[in-house]
Amino acid sequence: MRKLLGSRVFTALSLLLTIITFGTVGYVLIENYTVVEAFYMVIISITTVGFGEVKPLSDIGRLFTAVLILIGIGSIGFIGTSIVESVIQRIWTGRAGLLKMKKKINKLKSHFIVCGFGRVGEAAVEEFERQNASYVVIEPDHNLCEKMTAKGYLFIQGDATREEVLLEAGIKSAKGLLALLSSDPNNLFISLTSRELNPTLHIIARGEEKSSEKRILQAGADRVISPFLTAGRRIADDILTDTGILKVKPVDSAIFEMIPQWISVQEGSSMIGQTVQKISDEMGREIIGLRVGDTDYIFPESGTIINATDMLLVVAEAVNEEKSGETTIPSNPPKIVIIDDNIVILRLYVRLFQKAGFNPLTAMDGEQGLQLIREEKPVAAIIDYMLPNLSGIEVCQEVRKDPKLKAVKLVLFTGDETSETKKKALKAGADEVVRKTPEAFEIIQAAIKLINKKDD
Repeated sequence: MRKLLGSRVFTALSLLLTIITFGTVGYVLIENYTVVEAFYMVIISITTVGFGEVKPLSDIGRLFTAVLILIGIGSIGFIGTSIVESVIQRIWTGRAGLLKMKKKINKLKSHFIVCGFGRVGEAAVEEFERQNASYVVIEPDHNLCEKMTAKGYLFIQGDATREEVLLEAGIKSAKGLLALLSSDPNNLFISLTSRELNPTLHIIARGEEKSSEKRILQAGADRVISPFLTAGRRIADDILTDTGILKVKPVDSAIFEMIPQWISVQEGSSMIGQTVQKISDEMGREIIGLRVGDTDYIFPESGTIINATDMLLVVAEAVNEEKSGETTIPSNPPKIVIIDDNIVILRLYVRLFQKAGFNPLTAMDGEQGLQLIREEKPVAAIIDYMLPNLSGIEVCQEVRKDPKLKAVKLVLFTGDETSETKKKALKAGADEVVRKTPEAFEIIQAAIKLINKKDD
C-alpha cells in the first residue's frame, strides 16, 4: 500500500512538471512570450489566482489557457489527494500495526520475555526465531524498536523495571525471562520484580560485575551470565580440549542463605531521619533497594535520609536446608517442611511462610525431605511433584506408612493439570494437590486451610 501511494505521488508530481513544461513551450510558440513570461502565465493559470494576462492573448491563446487551467486543476487535486492519503495511511498503518502486535502479545502463553534488545538480546531473539519459540522483547529505545518493527519481531516499547510493563508482556503466563540490560542494578530489580510476579518463572540475568552475581541471584534469578566472562571461558575450554588437556569444571553446590525482604518505615520509627548507611550498620544487613512513593532506587547512596512510609529492601538471612532444620527465627512458630529442587522457589516460599507465622524448614530432594519430616514432625509438608531421588508421590507414600507421622498434613504441588495426576497424589496420601502457578499465595492459603482443618 505504501509503495502504491508513493507511486501515485510521484506520478502526480511528474504530471505537474509535464504540464508546466508543456504550457511554457506553448505560450512561447503561440504568443511569442519570453520563457519567464510563459512560465509565469502557466503558474497563474493552473493555480487560478486571478491575476491579469501578461500580454493580450489571441483566440488560440485563450483556448490554450482554458485547456491548461482544466488540466492544471485536475493535476493539483490529484497531487493533494495522493499526499493526504499517504500521510493518513502511514499513521493508520502504524497504529494498526501496534494494535495487531498487542493482540498477539496478549495471546502468548509459555513464552519468553527478553528485556533489552542490545547485541546480546538481539542474538537471543534470533535464536528464538530459529527455534520457532514464542517471545516478546521489552525495549525503551525508539530506534531499536524501529529496527524490530522492520524485522517483524514482537516487542513492547517501555521500561522493563516497571511492574506494569512486565505484566503487559504477559509475565504471569511466561515460561522464562532474560534480563539483558547493560546495568547490573536494573537486571537485579527486574529479577526481583519478576520473581515476585511469577515464582515459577525461569530467570537468567546478565551481570557485568562479578560482585553483582550473588546479589542478582539473591534477588530471584536462577542463573547469572556474563557475556564476556562466558566467552572467555568458552575460548579457554576450546583450546584446552583441542590441545588434549582435560579440564574438569567444579560443580558449584553452594546454596545462598540470603533472601531479599522489604521493610516498611512506619510513623514513629527510629529509622526516620537516619541515613541508609547508619541503618544498615545497626541492622547488620545490606540495604540493596529503597522505595520512595512509586519510585525505586537500587543501591541507594549511603547518605540518603530515610523518611516515614519509605520501604527498604534488605538482604536477610534465610533457612538453609543443609543445617538439618535449624532456623534463625527466635520464636517457636509451627514447623512446616518445604521440599523443592529449585532454590529460588524455596527462598520465595520460605519468605512467604515466615510472614504467615510458620517456621519453614527446607530440603532439595525427596530423600532429604523425607528424613527432615521424620525428624521434625512438622504440622505440614509442601512437596514438589518432581524431585530427585524420591518423587513427591513416593515421599507421600513413605510418610503415610509411618504411624508417627499420621498428623502431618501433606500438600503436593505440581505443574501437571491432569486429573490422573491428582488422583495418583491423593491415593498416595496427599491431603491436598495444588497446581503450580505464578500465584504463590495459593500454596500458602492451601496449607493454612489444611492445617486449620485439623483443629475443627
